[in-house]
Amino acid sequence: MRVAIVTESFLPSLNGVTTSVCRVADHLRSRGHDAVFIAPRSREATPERHERYAGYPVHRVASVPVRSFDVGLPSGEIEAILADAAPDIVHVASPFVIGARGLRAAGRLGLPTVAIFQTDMAGYLRQHTPGPAGAAAARTAWGWIRRVHSWADLTLAPSTAALADLRAHGIARTALWGRGVDTNLFNPAWRSDALTRAMRRELAPGGERLVGYVGRLAPEKELERLTEIADLPGTRLVIVGGGPSRESVGALLTEAVAAAAGRPNLPPVFLGPRLGEDLARAYAALDLFVHTGTHETFGQTIQEAGASGLPVIAPRAGGPIDLVTDGDNGHLFDPAVPGSLRDAVCRSLSSQHHLAELGRRGLERVRDRSWESVVGQLIGHYEKVARSRTLVAA
Repeated sequence: MRVAIVTESFLPSLNGVTTSVCRVADHLRSRGHDAVFIAPRSREATPERHERYAGYPVHRVASVPVRSFDVGLPSGEIEAILADAAPDIVHVASPFVIGARGLRAAGRLGLPTVAIFQTDMAGYLRQHTPGPAGAAAARTAWGWIRRVHSWADLTLAPSTAALADLRAHGIARTALWGRGVDTNLFNPAWRSDALTRAMRRELAPGGERLVGYVGRLAPEKELERLTEIADLPGTRLVIVGGGPSRESVGALLTEAVAAAAGRPNLPPVFLGPRLGEDLARAYAALDLFVHTGTHETFGQTIQEAGASGLPVIAPRAGGPIDLVTDGDNGHLFDPAVPGSLRDAVCRSLSSQHHLAELGRRGLERVRDRSWESVVGQLIGHYEKVARSRTLVAA
């Protein structure tokens, strides 16, 4: 099978969309399938004349910077690339701009399409636009999302919450498709690694419990919630990642720790973006993982934390509900109740035995979520859509 992957985000940009399409490509290659990428041109890297990923060609289209993102322009070159590639299926990752153009182009070319819903754009707009304007912006976004996904033969949602949201907003032809996790990379064995132990000694010189967040530092991640736990005695906040909120979040959390009565804790530490083994070591150095965003359609870092043997604290909202069971592999907090996050963290840290049990059960839950298995499910969706389109054409 030949797959054209049209993605709103790609390397060197690091986020959930990029991770997902890269892992899909890796496992398409291992199964002997062919592929081609269409992605925005990046400001962060010198364009290569013949850029490739996993052996597949990457076609870059013109883009413009929006905040820290490279947003691809919906130009006619997308249709030309698809026509030349002649794929059996078009996989459109988180369609909004170039993905929308990719779906329309595929429709004109008679190509079957699978769209991956991954970003709750309407939720972000509602959250960060005050007053009635936020509700109006969300309605407008849902109108566009509904229109874009009407052009797809199938839309795949990453969680039951996202699936319900799509259906509630009138989006037809939907199904559930989760995400995999690399348990070879993320696993508890890293705790015995010499570099991990050295990192932990440096971060927790007094035996502090390390409470960490891994991910993009941006307004939609709601990292200000971590101020609730900044003064928990015997803990230290560890933040892994980068993004436009780095300075504001750094100032906010540093002040929250410094302002605590008696200054019980070391200041929060920001480790910056990490990849591969360095990221795996960062997870392994932690005692507890905290996820703060309430508009996540999935929560990939939750799975990575679980694979690392960490208990997880997450909001009772969106994608995390599928990944965390309160009292089993972590604790859920009510994002509408002040102090709920703090209570969840305190419950997790109440005893070393409880903390270890939560982590053990979290590890068990991700054992069957390999990317190989998940991409196998995706290929099944590809084949079903392609067969359906063939039958209609006949």
